[in-house]
Amino acid sequence: MSRTPLTRRDTLALLGAGFIAAPHAARALTIPTYIGPTYLEPRELAGELPAVAERLPLEPRVMDLPALGRNAGRHGGTIRMLIGGQRDIRYMPINGYSRLVGFDLGLNLVADILKSWEVQEGRIFTLRLRRGHRWSDGHPFTAEDFRYCWQDVTLRDDLGGMPPEMQLDGQGPEFEMLDELTLRYSWHAPLPDFLPGLAAPSPLRIFMPAHYMKGFHADYTPADTLARLVVEQRVDDWQGLHQKMSRVTRPENPDLPTLEPWRPRTLPPAQQFVFERNAFFHRVDQDGLQLPYIDRVVMNVSSYDLIPAKVATGESDLQPAGVEFSDYTLVKEAEHRFPIRVHLWTRTQGARVALYPNLTCADPVWRALYRDVRVRRALSLAIDRTEINKALFFGLARESANTIMPESVLFRQEYARAWTQFDPEQANALLDQAGLSAPRRDGFRRLPDGQVAGILAETAGESTVETDVLELVADHFRRVGIALWVRVSQRDLFRSRTMAGLTSMAVWMGLDNAVPTPEMPPYELAPTNEDQYHWSQWGVYYASKGKQGKAPELPEARELVDLVGRWRLSQSHDEKLSIWHRMLAIHADQVFTIGTVNGAKQPVVRAAKLQNLPETGLIGYQPTSVLGIYMPDTFWLDEG
Repeated sequence: MSRTPLTRRDTLALLGAGFIAAPHAARALTIPTYIGPTYLEPRELAGELPAVAERLPLEPRVMDLPALGRNAGRHGGTIRMLIGGQRDIRYMPINGYSRLVGFDLGLNLVADILKSWEVQEGRIFTLRLRRGHRWSDGHPFTAEDFRYCWQDVTLRDDLGGMPPEMQLDGQGPEFEMLDELTLRYSWHAPLPDFLPGLAAPSPLRIFMPAHYMKGFHADYTPADTLARLVVEQRVDDWQGLHQKMSRVTRPENPDLPTLEPWRPRTLPPAQQFVFERNAFFHRVDQDGLQLPYIDRVVMNVSSYDLIPAKVATGESDLQPAGVEFSDYTLVKEAEHRFPIRVHLWTRTQGARVALYPNLTCADPVWRALYRDVRVRRALSLAIDRTEINKALFFGLARESANTIMPESVLFRQEYARAWTQFDPEQANALLDQAGLSAPRRDGFRRLPDGQVAGILAETAGESTVETDVLELVADHFRRVGIALWVRVSQRDLFRSRTMAGLTSMAVWMGLDNAVPTPEMPPYELAPTNEDQYHWSQWGVYYASKGKQGKAPELPEARELVDLVGRWRLSQSHDEKLSIWHRMLAIHADQVFTIGTVNGAKQPVVRAAKLQNLPETGLIGYQPTSVLGIYMPDTFWLDEG
């Protein structure tokens, strides 16, 4: 029987008591008859597919749309989307958001693929599958798919090894298959980020279609067969073959069974990618119609520069990306000529554009300066955020540090306002105190080594917003005697230079998730990953368990790492809350990154006939999985 979802506070109270059964997403509904789409009827009549009642789990996930403020839909139709390149087909599994557990609209965890889960002592996770659930090829989805992933893939270093997210103090969990539909992961201490990791846009991968993947594994397939497949797939060895054929973050293998709402039908390279409904998808609506409502999604490859113009001429039915706020007037005016509707959603990043002074950069002069908090504060005080907001965002964004937003339960005004007032006089005083010479006749200060105090800011150049903001910031910095130059490079080069410490200052979006709850991991706030542009060498040190990079040298950075460790061991809501606030307070005081504005608006364009897309929403990679938590499988086309 289904139950009303628990609130986050209810959930954490039960976790503190040592035991919780996962809530179901929908209230109890009686479904007398299941209804399949007419799109699949020819395959049913040909005997290629069983009837819909046999394709669904015995207890499918029921989406009560009226209870969510949505309209009941109908089956059918194709929606078109535009992407800037082949790699952007990765948005399909992100938006499809079929997860073992997922976030609902209130950012509570609910069972999705799972029927239920239980947690004991914050460290023992028992997962129960839905009886009768099947992969997209009709093969049963069982605990064997988890066993294969664990024993035959995760425990093998030559197939990628155990992800750091599954390790606690360098140790992985104990894995058990309790029966065909029940499995258990047990750690020696609490691991509070396990469930949020399963709900992520790119989730922690703990299961694979074993029946399919065994055909590319040396323990199950003859060597001569693997050798032939290695040549056919143009890879180096069977391990590379296994990785290629199992890739889900970029769905390029049409034969790979999936649990997503739509399955890929196009083998790359191509200019058009077709995704067709999964006949065995596990969700239904309150009236018994199998989801998704939409039969097909077609993604057409275009130039990034041309996407806004094509959207404005009605060539896309759903466009959550590829259209910037600067394109809003163009697409909004097109509503009068084409059957499209334009909505403004709120981006979930901590800053639309943020500056990342690299505290671990190779340049010894700038490295020392960036580690001086007075320099970081001065650079922040030198920025006129009001001008940026009015000039580039019509005053609709929020002038803020790179921090969380008011939509988060963790928000405090002092975090957003710390060192963000436009105060060139105080900025100049701080730079004087930090040892930078007074501006010379050319208007610029000098570094301790006599060179012009100039910062080379590097960007991937994927958005004109970044370069527009930097043009204004360059004027602001000039007032305090700092030159700012901009280098635009391709994303892969930008990332590799930054992670290697070759970049003095990187320019990117702010915090990925600026609407967190205390139960979400605070890794972004501490040196924990090589992708963190402001302290990449400290981040790789943490990620590699000290084998690479360098240990953090600033006391505040070390404290942040310690706080992450405390969060991972915590079991109470109040303790997590306290840790989050301490970490946010450190960031506000230390200005490790320099934000400009957040709460920026993102145009989301839809065809007028596309229903159930909300008028407003939060949009970002974390935690909404772009459109994922709004469940695109419930969108439908009103052809009338």
